[in-house]
Amino acid sequence: MISEPTLARALEDGVITPAQLARLREIEASSTPQEPQDEEKLRLVTGFGDIFVTIGVVLFLGALFTLSHMALLGSAAAALTAAAAWLLAEFFTRRKRMALPSIVLLVAFVGAVFFATILFFLGDHWLREPWSITNVPGAIYASLAATAAAAVHYRRFRVPITIAAAAAALAALAVSLSFLVAPEFTRAALDPLLLLCGVLIFAAAMWFDTRDPARLTRNTDIAFWLHLLAAPLIVHPLISTLWPGSEPISAASAWLVLAIFLALGFVAVLVNRRAVLVAGLAYAGIAFGTLIKDSFGDILLPLTLLVLGAFVLLLSAGWARLRAALVSRLPERLSRLLPPLVAPAS
Repeated sequence: MISEPTLARALEDGVITPAQLARLREIEASSTPQEPQDEEKLRLVTGFGDIFVTIGVVLFLGALFTLSHMALLGSAAAALTAAAAWLLAEFFTRRKRMALPSIVLLVAFVGAVFFATILFFLGDHWLREPWSITNVPGAIYASLAATAAAAVHYRRFRVPITIAAAAAALAALAVSLSFLVAPEFTRAALDPLLLLCGVLIFAAAMWFDTRDPARLTRNTDIAFWLHLLAAPLIVHPLISTLWPGSEPISAASAWLVLAIFLALGFVAVLVNRRAVLVAGLAYAGIAFGTLIKDSFGDILLPLTLLVLGAFVLLLSAGWARLRAALVSRLPERLSRLLPPLVAPAS
């Protein structure tokens, strides 16, 4: 049986068409026992070799940075780490096509470029005062360098998470530029600015999703990572307007937090992406705990976890039926842009 990565590569290289791939899947489904279908398949681990190599990558790059930082400036040590991550990617990403090591190497490369740039312009004192206004120009240069590094890396290796890394760097650039132009305004409006970045990244994720509604190509992996990045950027600013975190959340705010969580859940079901729900689970737990703390006292924490766990399990079990009920009520022009419905398991 041909593996999923091979079929995906054949589709990207033009060896087969999407229609032919769909037909192959139909033939396989009709001749083999049907497994539960998950439209959010994540190409993360192709075997235990991925985990083994990832452990080696983390140990090697971590030790390399630590040892080189003892003899070199911080910026030079970070640049050396970035170079090592690129060279490792030439083998493990480009030649071996290992999923998890490729993700770790991409994060290490872009992160090392970011820190190499910011340490070059600001020196190690940046670590002592990371939020000083005098550090903003260095943050701008570092964000630009990280964006360029992600672009070059994607052109060479085509790792799906690279687009999300570039989006994160662009979001950091936008915030840094805002601090440079209007520092006081940015401090006061940081949450709305982060929310705007999250919404724009979510829109980009939906653009990739609409290019691949059947979720057969690389576009769906790119969209997944963008959704994963957009989720906390959307959830945290929304919740922090109701609960700054410096004091206990009120009952009224707790109800509003739960309402926001349910609204985000509605969106997650429609677009068939669970990342937004995962990002909001902690806030939902705090809000629910606030509402019941006076009645249950010592068993508050386990009871809250029990309710959240039951909610996640029930939602997972009824996900397909709930999607079918919601999508069927949308205008056809809109529903065509969403991932196709999968018949609920009987």
